[in-house]
Amino acid sequence: MPFSAIFLDRDGTINRELEYLHRIADFAYEKEVPQALQVLRALCDHLVVVTNQSGIGRGYYRQEQMDELHRFMVDDLRDRYDVAIDAIYHCPHHPSRDGECLCRKPLPGMLLQAAREHGIDLQRAWIIGDKDADILAGYAAGCQGGILVQTGHGREYDNFTPPQERPFAFQRCATLLEAARFLQNQ
Repeated sequence: MPFSAIFLDRDGTINRELEYLHRIADFAYEKEVPQALQVLRALCDHLVVVTNQSGIGRGYYRQEQMDELHRFMVDDLRDRYDVAIDAIYHCPHHPSRDGECLCRKPLPGMLLQAAREHGIDLQRAWIIGDKDADILAGYAAGCQGGILVQTGHGREYDNFTPPQERPFAFQRCATLLEAARFLQNQ
């Protein structure tokens, strides 16, 4: 496989952005996401979701509700689209209530944990998300590159450029499917 892992943000990247999504009834994929995930799955050893879920820390929903939503998403992708998600990591913290943590993107904690637990070579990994924090987490973890999709909050980051202290490939794509096709050609 060309990539050891592809890390994916959830809200605004996989599913349509809905503030504090936690109910299955409100879940909907972004356009062409199942097809994009099929392409990405074929390109990597590990397909991993990394998502900030401060709604837990804020008390808007419970851990169990998020777990149920994630089970639904993983089962739906597997059963309807033949896409296996290897793991989902989440940060439940809200900085003003929980203090600083190492897992909330843009910090790399979730990616580093996934690398340890799954033997991921981060120098052969990419991250895809709709916010600068997603790309910065990939950069901080030592990923090969990052793709900022224009779904979700992506258009708010038109002027974003990742740091340049080390080689890091950066690309903007309109959708997750466009990002998948970009990675197919790398």
